[in-house]
Amino acid sequence: MSVPSLLGVFAHPDDESLSAGGVLARHAAAGARTAVVTATWAAGTPRAAELAEALRILGAGRPRLLGYADDRVPRSAPGRMRFREAPLDEAVRELVAPLREFRPEIVVTHDAYGGLTGHPDHVHTHRVTVLAVEAAGLERLYPEAGAPWRPSALYLATHPHSALRVWGGYLAPTGKPLLSVPDEWITAAVDVSPWLERKVAALLAHRTEVARGAAPALVAGLPESDRERLLGTEWFIRHSPAVSTGAVRTDLTV
Repeated sequence: MSVPSLLGVFAHPDDESLSAGGVLARHAAAGARTAVVTATWAAGTPRAAELAEALRILGAGRPRLLGYADDRVPRSAPGRMRFREAPLDEAVRELVAPLREFRPEIVVTHDAYGGLTGHPDHVHTHRVTVLAVEAAGLERLYPEAGAPWRPSALYLATHPHSALRVWGGYLAPTGKPLLSVPDEWITAAVDVSPWLERKVAALLAHRTEVARGAAPALVAGLPESDRERLLGTEWFIRHSPAVSTGAVRTDLTV
């Protein structure tokens, strides 16, 4: 059985490795096409170069950058507006183009909380991606962005409440509330421990974030056993586009 092609859509360089580095490496190792679209940071910046190295490690090809500015770092994209301030229609159109160009079977992005810490760029990336996945399949929307393509599934990278028993101990010192979902909402809990070495290497390729003490720095300081506890499973909620079964119902059902 072939492994489906996979496109990740994330807010910043390093989010792809933290949220889905294991499944990206897993799909690539199985011979599937994989790629990542990153909403913020511009080509030519140090973090874009670090992203290129991380994607090489994960087998996810070249960076695909929308090139908007990080909400908290204006220098991330000189002369460009912050991602959250871009007109919604513009941002959706910008994402539809790589969706139609790459034609993935599966798309992965942030959940509606924007992950454990709820960064506003993550939340906005979720909203734009949900709309773009729907729009990409509609031929009369953004016809200049390429031939229509409808992914088979959209998955949201998330954390169940039970995962906070592990993550909470590491992130509690930040003082931020941690955002998770009920365990019964989880559609897929993927054991990525066979690809953990690649995932960690990709995270550590984001040297700027390691230096400033962000999440990759936390990983850098952990012993191997703790890395597996923290990063060895990736959780997802399936948020699929409508799929026709060929039968038209006469009422609305769950």
